[in-house]
Amino acid sequence: MLDTLFQSSTLPLLEQVVSFTQARHGVLAGNLANVDTPGYVARDLSPEAFQERLKTALAESKQRGPNRAQQNPYLEHQSPGVTEFQPARTAMQRAKHPYEGVRDSMKGMLRHDDNDISIEHQVAEISKNHAQHNMALTVMNSQFRLLKMIISERP
Repeated sequence: MLDTLFQSSTLPLLEQVVSFTQARHGVLAGNLANVDTPGYVARDLSPEAFQERLKTALAESKQRGPNRAQQNPYLEHQSPGVTEFQPARTAMQRAKHPYEGVRDSMKGMLRHDDNDISIEHQVAEISKNHAQHNMALTVMNSQFRLLKMIISERP
């Protein structure tokens, strides 16, 4: 009974987001730890590939099972932003930046010690990853609070 309750909500999706952001944080922290290691090449887990896999898994689960709104009428009013999970784009990302080609050509540039890590880029990626992690945990926390409130039958 509880298993179907948790599976019919966004909790499995949010659990996957938290697991991915934890793993990605470890990889990005490893890049920062090796910033002065000669010959070290930066590694990363692709958030775009993760989001695509998450979308396909979500689409497959929707096709497999019966309509969630028929199972539980209270779930049909759920926010689509959480289940679709598309990060917001800034105005700069929407507009074509004039130096984007230069920035892209410098991504694989090595320093004199054959290290390609940019501290600024790594810190920015860690910050974005941290925000995504906190967002998923906040939504999970609110869903657990709601569940606790429903079980205790108190507001």
